[in-house]
Amino acid sequence: MSVDRITDGAERSILENMLDRNRAALIETVRGLSEIDARRKLVPSLTTPISLIKHAAGAERIWFQRFWAGLDESECDGYSNRDVGTFAVADDETLVDVIAEFERASERSRVIAARFDLDDTKHNPREGTVSMRWTLLSMIEEFARHAGHGDILREQIDAGRTATLR
Repeated sequence: MSVDRITDGAERSILENMLDRNRAALIETVRGLSEIDARRKLVPSLTTPISLIKHAAGAERIWFQRFWAGLDESECDGYSNRDVGTFAVADDETLVDVIAEFERASERSRVIAARFDLDDTKHNPREGTVSMRWTLLSMIEEFARHAGHGDILREQIDAGRTATLR
C-alpha cells in the first residue's frame, strides 16, 4: 500500500499523513516474506519481522484505545499492555493475520484520534501531560524506527536467500 506524501497544508494533515506513511513503510518490510522468514530470529531480542508488526498493533492500542479513548483492556481489539507481550506472535497467526490486525488497529486509532484536537492533553503516568500532537509525533517516531529495524532484518533475510541460491 502506497500513501501519497503530503508536504504542505494543515499541520494535522501532514502529521497524519506522515504517520500513515510510516505505517505503510513498516508493513512493506514484511511483504512477500514466507511464514518461516517472517519469524526468523536474527537478533537476541524478541524482534522478528512479524513481531515488529504485532508490536506496532499493540502500540496503536496502548496509545489510542487505552490511553486516549480510555478503554479497558477487555474492550480493546487485542493485546494492549505496555510490555514485551506486544511482540508475542502465536504459532497459528500468519503474517497476513498480523498485518490485518495492525491495519485494523491503525484504522481504529484514526477514528479515535479524530475526536481530539492536536492541543488536547491527558496525563500519562509515565510521560506526564501529553497532547494528541505529541502522541502522533511519538507514533511517527516509533514506526519509523521499527521500519528501519524491519529494513535491516529484511536485508539480512534477502542476503541469506541470495547466498543459498549461489
